[in-house]
Amino acid sequence: MAYNFLIVDDSITTRTIIKKILQLSSIEIGELHEAADGEEALEVLQNKWIDLVFADINMPRMNGVEMVQRMREDGMLKSIPVVIVSSEGSETRIEEMMAKGIKAYLRKPFTPENIKELAESILNLDKRGE
Repeated sequence: MAYNFLIVDDSITTRTIIKKILQLSSIEIGELHEAADGEEALEVLQNKWIDLVFADINMPRMNGVEMVQRMREDGMLKSIPVVIVSSEGSETRIEEMMAKGIKAYLRKPFTPENIKELAESILNLDKRGE
């Protein structure tokens, strides 16, 4: 089964790194979508099937907190797992995001193994990528 991912970050460099990590992993990729902020992400989510979202918190127009809140209010989007990837690491912020239903919180800088392991875990893939 191929999986579709959405990478949401205002940094094209971060989006490119996460995209490359996913492409080099053993995970079967269907489509990789990108968005520079929460507004673009919601547009993608309304029009494409997405299995997992990697999103930053601090972005222009609509930040990651607002994006997650909007997703949780939408019956079609609320079950899509979200991993927050952010340099912001206050315990309060992490607790706030976990309460909003995110699956994981990954601090920047991250390693390729962090991204790969989180994706495999959330998508319930075993070590063989099945």
